[in-house]
Amino acid sequence: MADTAPIKKRLFLKNILLITVGSAVYGAALGLFLDPNALAPGGVSGLAVLLSRVLGLRTGTWFMLMNIPILILGIWRFGFRFILSTIYSTVLISLCTNLSGRLGVMTRDPFLAALAGGVLMAVGIGLVFKAGSTTGGTDIIVKCLRQRMPHLRTGRLFLILDVAVVALSALVFRDVDKALYAGVAVAVNSFVLDLVLYGRDEAKLIYIISDHAGEIAERLLKELDIGVTYMQGKGAYSGRPKQVILCAVKKHMAPKAEDVVREEDPLAFLIVTSATEIYGEGYKSYFGERL
Repeated sequence: MADTAPIKKRLFLKNILLITVGSAVYGAALGLFLDPNALAPGGVSGLAVLLSRVLGLRTGTWFMLMNIPILILGIWRFGFRFILSTIYSTVLISLCTNLSGRLGVMTRDPFLAALAGGVLMAVGIGLVFKAGSTTGGTDIIVKCLRQRMPHLRTGRLFLILDVAVVALSALVFRDVDKALYAGVAVAVNSFVLDLVLYGRDEAKLIYIISDHAGEIAERLLKELDIGVTYMQGKGAYSGRPKQVILCAVKKHMAPKAEDVVREEDPLAFLIVTSATEIYGEGYKSYFGERL
């Protein structure tokens, strides 16, 4: 039996690297762009920005303090071994937030700060999630919710939880503009996070009902290298058996597939619908962790 120790060691080091880089990027986004412009980007990091203005202490310090009860929840829900990497990420984010805050503000334009901060935070969270960990805070809450509602995407759950913090920032700062810019950061974060985690793997799902199913399937296989599946159908009115072709294609390949169907059988019944997630050969691995 092959020794798997070197493989496990490489995987461990890779995950540690992802967590380290992701946490540092997250902290830099908070310390260089969002916090200096008083933008509360939702979640625990947003609450930390608010508390640092109201009660003092640095934002990174508040981030660490508020995460303590959430980490305890995580230990109870997922076990200490899983949360160990989250503790490392949380401490690193706290340190990087405070340290990067000492470097000064990168931009005083709140819109640019919201864009840059939202993108960087999403990249940081995505890298940490890909390593099988979290950045603490609402990440743990979102991970709990994903177990109960796997059909909801991670970025969307963050968006829901962040709205309350953004609304609260309008009251704390008494500045609607600040809250709106923070909302921009949250929206950008949600969009980019889904992009980092899931990629742009939108595809088209095509159903083809034709009396020339064999010819169509052969061309799809040979000319476009598209996998096809035959399904057996039966016309309700005629009672005749029908072969139904099912195939999933990349978005840019869909028009070519439609051309093949049109050329082989102009009378074919064609259904084209969108598929936001595809698992299997040529797409995402089904065996990877669903984040």
